[in-house]
Amino acid sequence: MTQSGRWKQRPEGSTWGDFGPDDQLGRLNLITPEKVKQGAAEIREGLAFCLSLPLEYPGGNVLNPRRFPPVLRPTRRGDAVNMNYQLGRDHAGATDVLCDDLVLLHLQYSTQWDSFAHVGSMFDADGDGVPEPLYYNGFRAGEDVVGPSDLTDAGAPEGYGPSTSGARRLGVENMAVKGMQGRAVMIDLHAHVGRAREIIGYDQLMPILEKDRVEIEPGDMVCLHTGFAEFLLELGGNPTHFAVENACALLDGRDGRLLQWITDSGLAALIADNYSVEAYPARPGGDCCAQLPLHEHCLFKLGVHLGELWHLTPLANWLRDHGRNRFMLTAPPLRLTGAVGSPATPVATV
Repeated sequence: MTQSGRWKQRPEGSTWGDFGPDDQLGRLNLITPEKVKQGAAEIREGLAFCLSLPLEYPGGNVLNPRRFPPVLRPTRRGDAVNMNYQLGRDHAGATDVLCDDLVLLHLQYSTQWDSFAHVGSMFDADGDGVPEPLYYNGFRAGEDVVGPSDLTDAGAPEGYGPSTSGARRLGVENMAVKGMQGRAVMIDLHAHVGRAREIIGYDQLMPILEKDRVEIEPGDMVCLHTGFAEFLLELGGNPTHFAVENACALLDGRDGRLLQWITDSGLAALIADNYSVEAYPARPGGDCCAQLPLHEHCLFKLGVHLGELWHLTPLANWLRDHGRNRFMLTAPPLRLTGAVGSPATPVATV
């Protein structure tokens, strides 16, 4: 263990310091050039699959009352709307017609990546008996992940101006620079449990892996197909609380053996087509602990990024029809400095 000036003790089972005292990539360090070449070797047909939902989905704010669909508007050009604008219209013979737009985007509304700054935990890293709000590798709230002090500086902006908050460390730009490209493995939960709301633990997952001959090696990115994103598309942008709260598989974040399997597998990223990868709220776990235990385990302790609301069904069906479960995945987030999450437009190639 490499100790850091930020912490004297690290969470049990964590990777803090394993990749260096100032590491911000976590298990992405396991996506080596060799892993990228392994991903490229899975390209046999040259077929590409878009794994993103349309960014206006799921629709409404049933899944999260704080997140809303994107607002797309044209920019202004003086006193005119900059859409179908004839450039040089005061000049005889000018032929250019221009469009330009902007978007107000909640970064984790639709298909997305979670950065390590998305979920932290209270932990006594100083060894003084007092827990502090921390993030992966001991980066600190208020120093490395900074928010505004005034509520008027949160929520949708009234105008334009520089941001004074955000992730000074652990932001999604680190993922973008890394590239998020390598070999991925599909676990097709939907093929075994359908659209039933099943909470999948270690004992349910292992037989599925064995039956489908799924092997996961260190540095692989793992995708969980539950059918939830396909279900959202069928709902046509009008999901209801009852529909989304009673559909499709989720992982059991309270299952210690499942969390240990994530640790032991060496997977570099964990991705699902459902809302939060794990069941939320988590089943009761005593009088302590995280409300999002799998998020805490992956984002805070292990340095494993999470992907949510990916559209995996067409790819999962193709892989099953062709007796495969591995593919090349390219999925960088926006290179948006300081963001704690980001939309993604992942592409799988087989």
